[in-house]
Amino acid sequence: MPQSVLIVLAVGCYAGAFGTLVAGLRARLPIAQSERWSTLIATLAVVLHAVALWQAAWTAQGVDLGLFNAVSLFGWLMALMVVTAALRTPVQSLGLVVFPLAALGIVLAALWGVPRSSLIPIGAPVDIHVISSVLAYAVLGLASAQALLLAWQERSLRQRRASSVLGLLPPLQNMEALLFQLLGSGFALLSISLLSGWLFVDNLLAQDLAHKTILSILAWVVFAALLQGRIRYGWRGRTAIRWTLAGFALLALAYVGTKIVLELILGR
Repeated sequence: MPQSVLIVLAVGCYAGAFGTLVAGLRARLPIAQSERWSTLIATLAVVLHAVALWQAAWTAQGVDLGLFNAVSLFGWLMALMVVTAALRTPVQSLGLVVFPLAALGIVLAALWGVPRSSLIPIGAPVDIHVISSVLAYAVLGLASAQALLLAWQERSLRQRRASSVLGLLPPLQNMEALLFQLLGSGFALLSISLLSGWLFVDNLLAQDLAHKTILSILAWVVFAALLQGRIRYGWRGRTAIRWTLAGFALLALAYVGTKIVLELILGR
C-alpha cells in the first residue's frame, strides 16, 4: 500500500478514535461503548502508523531518526501504549491527548521527514541508549498527558462541572496513582538512557550534544525530586502536575529543541 494512503488512513483512524471519545464525553454515546470503539479504531491506526513509520525510517544503513520521524515514533509509541494498556486498565481517556499528537506526528513526518545523513546503526551498543531514550520520552510523555487530564479533572471538580468528566475519567485517586506509576517507569528508563549514554556515546558533552545532555540531566533531577517528594511528603494534585510538566518540558527541549537547532536551523 502506498505510504500516502497509509498516512491518510492512519490520521483518519486517529481522528475517529478521538471523536468517539469526545462523543462519550458529551453523552452522545454511552461511555463504555465510546471507550470500546475508540480502542478498536485506535488499534487500527497504530497498525497503519507502524507500517508507514517503518517505510519512512527503516533503511539498509540504519534507522532514520531525524526530527520529524522521531516525533512520529514518539506519537506511535504513546498510542501503542494506550491501546495495549486499555486491554486491562481504564486508560482510554489518555487518547484525548495522545491520539491527536500521534496524528500530528505522522503528518509532520510525511511532509518534512526528509532523510538525514546521520543514521542510527542497527546492532551497535549505542542502540541501548537510543531505545531506552525513546521509551523514556514516550512513557514520560504519557505521564505528561495524564497530568494534563488530572489538571482538567481537578478544575472541573472545583467548578462543579464534573458530570461528563467523571463519566470518562477514573476516580481522582486512581488518576494520581497511574500518574506516579508512569513517572516511576519513565524515570527508570531515563536513568538507563543517561547511564548508557555515558557508556556508549563518544564525547557526550561535545558541542552538538552538550545542551541535550545537560537538559536531560536537569529533567532527571526534576523527576527524581518529584518521586522523592511523593514518597517523603505525599506530594499530589497541583504540585505533582506542575513538576511533571516542568520535567517533561526540559526533556522535550533537550531532544526536540536540539533537533530543531541542528536540523532546521544549522542544517546538519
